[in-house]
Amino acid sequence: MRNKLLIFIFLTISNYNYSQCAMCRAVLESSENEGMAEGINNGIIYLAFLPYLLVFVMIFFVYKKFKK
Repeated sequence: MRNKLLIFIFLTISNYNYSQCAMCRAVLESSENEGMAEGINNGIIYLAFLPYLLVFVMIFFVYKKFKK
């Protein structure tokens, strides 16, 4: 029960890391369009989140299979 609670807290209260590559950052800093910068940051988060989600789901199913 404790592990499930810790996982739930970690997934719901984690901070988003808004970072970009050096070239993207230079272009966005010179630009006055903050909406575009926000879109780039959100895109990076979505692209980084999906592989972690897939790995977590695969590990979960393997764990459930070996636990039986």
